[in-house]
Amino acid sequence: MTAIDRLLGFTHELCRLPRNLSRSVRYSGSQRHCPVCSRSARLFRPAGIVKRLDANCPFCGAMERHRLTWHYLEKNSDLFNGQAKAVLHVAPEPCFSGLLKRRLGSSYLTADLTDPKAMVRMDITAITYASDHFDVILCNHVLEHIPDDRLAMRELCRVLKPGGWALLLVPIVAELTEEDPSITEPKERLKQYGHEEHVRNYGRDYADRLRSCGFTVEVILPSALASTDECIRMGFTPAAGEIYRCTKLR
Repeated sequence: MTAIDRLLGFTHELCRLPRNLSRSVRYSGSQRHCPVCSRSARLFRPAGIVKRLDANCPFCGAMERHRLTWHYLEKNSDLFNGQAKAVLHVAPEPCFSGLLKRRLGSSYLTADLTDPKAMVRMDITAITYASDHFDVILCNHVLEHIPDDRLAMRELCRVLKPGGWALLLVPIVAELTEEDPSITEPKERLKQYGHEEHVRNYGRDYADRLRSCGFTVEVILPSALASTDECIRMGFTPAAGEIYRCTKLR
């Protein structure tokens, strides 16, 4: 890094100080707590195409599902037990990809089809890594974007080691999964699926779809991970969804 780069970085941080101070004052309080950045606030910010109140951490940007995922990773998984693991993080969430990189080091790999910030370019329907390669896979709110999601599920299962585990979260918004391949226009997808890039609404049969592709699936509710008061404080609203912990036995 050159002296000019350092100066520009320092100037950028100085410019952010007033905004950060204003945010700290505005959201000062302890009624809410973000497990991702470990900061407390009076409330979380509204977020979403259809605005959800009390959703977004004002400090790190973590949404409901991010806070639930991080709480699970820290408190209920073996991800940080000090043993080396090959970890694949598909479409890495900015609010905690940096944290994972610092804590996991060189064993941590980020992948995305279009994001230039990811370490590798990856189409998860045609993963180039060998079978039984990764100990852990994180792939959250991705499969609802993929036309052939079963092919992606089989590929993720293939590259996961026997005994390894994956978190494969999606938004569950229907009783049974709804999809229509003829719907290709973004405006129609927004109308039908609530997002211009979604290709289906997943339902409660999502776990069965994962099982049909080789996974053993455990569905974990927020209430199994934290008390009612803790769920409220960390913002584990219904929008947080559930944890879908998928393992590969052979």
